[in-house]
Amino acid sequence: MDYKNVQPLADFDWDAIDEKNEVKDQEQAKKMSEAYDETFNQFADQDVIEGTIVSISDREAVVNIGFKSDGVIPASELRYNPDFKAGDKIEVYVESQEDSNGQLQLSHKKARILKSWERVNQAYENQEIITGYVKSRTKGGLIVTVFDNIEAFLPGSQIDVKPIRDYDVFVDKNMEFKVVKINHEYKNVVVSHKALIEDEIEAQKAEIISHLEQGQVLEATVKNITSYGVFIDLGGVDGLIHITDLSWGRISHPEEIVHLDEKINVVILDFDEAKRRIALGLKQLTPHPWDALDPNLKEGDHVHGKVVVIADYGAFVEIVPGVEGLIHVSEMSWSQHLRSAQDFLKVGQEVEAVVLSLDREARKMSLGIKQLVPDPWIAIAEKYPVGSKHTATVRNFTNFGIFVELEEGVDGLIHISDLSWSKKIKHPAEFTKIGESIDVVVLEVDAENRRLSLGHKQLEENPWDVYESLFSVGSVHQGTITAINDKGATVTLPYGVEGFAPMRHLEKEDKTKARMDETLDFKVIEFSKENKKIIVSHTRVFQDAAENDKVKAENDEAKKERAAKRAAKKLTDNLEKTTLGDLDVLKKLMEDNNEEKSE
Repeated sequence: MDYKNVQPLADFDWDAIDEKNEVKDQEQAKKMSEAYDETFNQFADQDVIEGTIVSISDREAVVNIGFKSDGVIPASELRYNPDFKAGDKIEVYVESQEDSNGQLQLSHKKARILKSWERVNQAYENQEIITGYVKSRTKGGLIVTVFDNIEAFLPGSQIDVKPIRDYDVFVDKNMEFKVVKINHEYKNVVVSHKALIEDEIEAQKAEIISHLEQGQVLEATVKNITSYGVFIDLGGVDGLIHITDLSWGRISHPEEIVHLDEKINVVILDFDEAKRRIALGLKQLTPHPWDALDPNLKEGDHVHGKVVVIADYGAFVEIVPGVEGLIHVSEMSWSQHLRSAQDFLKVGQEVEAVVLSLDREARKMSLGIKQLVPDPWIAIAEKYPVGSKHTATVRNFTNFGIFVELEEGVDGLIHISDLSWSKKIKHPAEFTKIGESIDVVVLEVDAENRRLSLGHKQLEENPWDVYESLFSVGSVHQGTITAINDKGATVTLPYGVEGFAPMRHLEKEDKTKARMDETLDFKVIEFSKENKKIIVSHTRVFQDAAENDKVKAENDEAKKERAAKRAAKKLTDNLEKTTLGDLDVLKKLMEDNNEEKSE
């Protein structure tokens, strides 16, 4: 028989053949298989079930979970408990009932993690108190291990109800917590130790606040210091001392008065039971400095103090802590020109001052420092008599003159017309600069109104007395045009004297107009000493010259005619006396006379 071409039956049931190669009873075999399967535990992949350790080696542990075969887990998953031994019960996670090799795949580590997460979720939902181990410090808080293998984050703000500055003291310690947040996506857990005591604190707060009264003095601890005040721990309840209630005197920062964790007595100023806000005071425990101020202090007395605040209008000086006086800027100097307080004083400067006014009820005091020196205007007429000469400092300009300072508190005015005899000054800035020195002479003293009229030009003799003869009408001088407008031109004459040439007097002999910076001859056509005015003309220079030539020619002709008439008269007079012998002489004279006329 040829067996090479024999093919097996596609639907042959090999399970129907027993060990003796006899065909089984199919119904009976099915019942036996079902009965066998019922002897094993029923579970599915990813289930967590309890198993028994069959054996442990350095590499692995064999675990029986009541399945048809035992599972194997790495020994490393059991090292967290060196006391594990054969026969101990442990929880395992079924990764696969049968891998490619037919082996049951288990994990004790995953079982622990899943159970731990279940406990974390349960603790979060039920707000249970759990115990954890503070593993290490991290940025902003601590790392805590809960339920053996879940790492949670404990923020620094959740460690205690009071701020914690040293996190390291909690490391390697067991603490109780509440789970306050779970992020399942990122497997993050946040716990709080502060939450455990908040309920108790709230009860304590309610108890404490219920017994508070305004004016009550309590011992407390400085909890936190800010730029605007100090937070105080009243034994579970926080209160605030505002910076203005720390001291009767001015302070720049609360740290000048209190220190962190310091025990101090405070007084309750006000509280809001509903909002749990408590206003506290420290300075109120001592008498107000105004009440303890020297009762003999009066107006006119001298006091010493320190400048604590400066504003544009004045400076506040602390006489004793909590007692301040204001030095208005007008009381800092006898000077009348405006300045700010910063020009005289600085914060922190020790000063002496005079009490100008004192109101104990309103707790106000005004001071002055200019009163420390005599008022310079009291003897102003003796120190600055009319006609006296001095050197002053230019302080300010106006359109009408210059304000100068002769000394601190003594100002005077130089009118613009008293700056120069010869120059016409449109604005004082053309003549001097602020801050420069200038020589002056006192023209007038008004002590009652604190006014000094000063002059600068009066330091020299009036040159117009000399100009009157030097620049007489009709005199001709060389001048340079320094300014031109629609009305005419300003001409600088010798000795720096300025004259004015009207536009019609700027025409030159060639009919063109004189130009800027051009130097020409000008004739004085008008001179006014009172008004310090000189009117000049270039046109009149050549016009008058031509007129003079014409007049001279006419005068010469008239002279000749008068000479001829005198000669003729003389001749007539002589004819009556001549003889015939003189006729030749007469003829000669007549010929000479005719020759002169022909010339």
